[in-house]
Amino acid sequence: MTVELRLGRWQDALAGVDGVDLLLCDCPYAEKTHVGHDYAARAARFATVAEAGYATADRKTLGYTGWSDADVYAFVDHWSPRTKGWFVTITDHVLARSWERHLEAAGRYVFAPIPWVAPGSRVRLAGDGPSSWTCWIIVARPRGKPYSNWGTLPGAYVINQERGTGSPITGTKPLALMQALVRDYSRPGDLICDPCSGTGTTLLAARSLGRRAVGSEMDPKTHAYAKARLERGWQPELFNG
Repeated sequence: MTVELRLGRWQDALAGVDGVDLLLCDCPYAEKTHVGHDYAARAARFATVAEAGYATADRKTLGYTGWSDADVYAFVDHWSPRTKGWFVTITDHVLARSWERHLEAAGRYVFAPIPWVAPGSRVRLAGDGPSSWTCWIIVARPRGKPYSNWGTLPGAYVINQERGTGSPITGTKPLALMQALVRDYSRPGDLICDPCSGTGTTLLAARSLGRRAVGSEMDPKTHAYAKARLERGWQPELFNG
């Protein structure tokens, strides 16, 4: 199946993409989440192993800017009319309502947020309360048939975060999670689009399941890493990040 990863901002690199069957992305989270993550990453460098826990052993700062409500609006405004099928995005609890509100305004039927739970994926170094093991998946479909007859789908995904993958960025999603979402919200031969491709996991998942895929990544280093993953071919033991 054809898979294409373009270099550049999605607004430019994917300007001509239309007729998308599944828009599947892991866009930047809210600035509040980014700031909290980066603070914990810096603190982990000075914590003992016992204080930090295994979950923070390889934690590093994100290196890219968080999104605002205005960013979510611009994304939905562009992609909703170009997506004829499902619209699925992974986000944090801060921006979840923004995604719901703007997708509803775009005329889509929006479901209650679905949790992706990665047990043990994060700890609070301050020891002042519960850790957060959950990100939220926002799912929206066009109103009416055929998508109203799609069938019952999972109400949660419990999939461990992968470690030791060599990924150049933090926040890469597990291949198993992206495969599950591709499998649940598209059909073989469909066109999958990921405008925030990162290390290319969504594109890799799409190809492994017989879908076409196109995406973009604006950081040259991350783009090169993702291209190398895709060019080496589908080998599960190599592509767990």
